[in-house]
Amino acid sequence: QLQLVESGGGLVQAGGSLRLSCAASGRTFSTYTMGWFRQAPGKEREFVAAISWSGGSQYSIDVVKGRFTISRDNAKNTVYLQMNSLKPEDTAVYYCAASQGVVVTTRPPLYNYWGQGTQVTVSS
Repeated sequence: QLQLVESGGGLVQAGGSLRLSCAASGRTFSTYTMGWFRQAPGKEREFVAAISWSGGSQYSIDVVKGRFTISRDNAKNTVYLQMNSLKPEDTAVYYCAASQGVVVTTRPPLYNYWGQGTQVTVSS
């Protein structure tokens, strides 16, 4: 069992930065692939980025490459999403999720645990 709690969301102007954190409870955090997803109003949940259990492999969608960076600290049971050069279209609720699979995946059904989400709003 893994519980995930996101933090770090808020309101920021376009071009600004935010760092999201996702704190996990449970001694097995380091064995999970971790991902970040987002959902904008009226849209489906969208994969943003994921990182392997060791941190050695990361993947992100093209629209955030060069702006968003996913990282993790297994000693702190925490995964991060550093978001720079934010745009209004990045506005969404951001969720972190944990997958027991060993392969980094973009598919929501393959993630076993989800946080409650944190709101990110980017004003123009």
